[in-house]
Amino acid sequence: MSQGSITGRGDGVGGRPAGREGHLVAWWAGLPPAAGSAVMATGIISVGLHLLGHETLSRAALALAGAAWLGLAADFAARLLFRRSRWEAEADTPPALTAVAATCVLGTRIALLGRQPLAVALLVIAAVLWLVLLPAVVRHWGRRMPGAVFLVCVATQGIAVLSGTLAVTLAKGWLSGVALAFFCLGLVLYAPAFARFDLGNVRTGAGDQWVAGGAMAISALAGAKLVAAPLFTGAWHDALRAVTLILLALDLAWYLVLSVAELRRPRPRYDVRRWATVFPMGMTAVATLSVATAADLSWLEPPGRVLLWVAVAVWLCVFVGTVRSAVRRER
Repeated sequence: MSQGSITGRGDGVGGRPAGREGHLVAWWAGLPPAAGSAVMATGIISVGLHLLGHETLSRAALALAGAAWLGLAADFAARLLFRRSRWEAEADTPPALTAVAATCVLGTRIALLGRQPLAVALLVIAAVLWLVLLPAVVRHWGRRMPGAVFLVCVATQGIAVLSGTLAVTLAKGWLSGVALAFFCLGLVLYAPAFARFDLGNVRTGAGDQWVAGGAMAISALAGAKLVAAPLFTGAWHDALRAVTLILLALDLAWYLVLSVAELRRPRPRYDVRRWATVFPMGMTAVATLSVATAADLSWLEPPGRVLLWVAVAVWLCVFVGTVRSAVRRER
């Protein structure tokens, strides 16, 4: 799968004349799997706004994320059924795992909304996708890979976060056990992903280099869910709290390094991989806010608020870039 700029044909779709609808359909059909990070980014912004009490804005972001997820899911199914060669070519690349992570982020927000049956259904879908896609991606790992390589960790921790959220909202202790298992596996997967990550992408990446920190952020969020779970008390609670704080510290260190790299070498041109910048920024904010509550560290809340509004501002910039890309395609 190409992670580069969005491509598509200018002659319409299926032999039809290229009109406004044909151009937009071709633009949508040409989106690479990396476009799933738009759902991840918008979904986590919705979660963050919910945590801060901005429910109207949160639900608006949730509606956008849900609509995008449905559209990308339909395209995923269409490629699987009618363009099998393209589906197979994309399914063994790390960006394919955005399907898992996006489903988990959307399910987490829906669980917080109180729609538990739908959240459970999304957890099942995410688990099935994870079982199908993760082995294929790992088998085709290479060397000197871009930041998308860390999606093996992000997708795994996404299941931990959604399981941990449902464990509390449904009062099902066994889901906390599932969350713990995926949390540990996600941490294990980070090491080989880091070994294959091309560190030069910190300076030159088109946006997905931020996933290196985003994987730490979602790991810290998964840890916060476990710290808050009634199932883990005593030594378990203390150990999980310590690990979670370490993960958050590593995430914030990544955030600082990546921010400095962006300032030293600005890359303002739009790229679909910029959604993979927004997601880690939003996830860092949500992880900070969640750890502040779970670990009873109220001094983390103000930085979390600031980080969230920074992520919202970057989301707006990337959203404008996406709209302009679609408009150019129409023209």
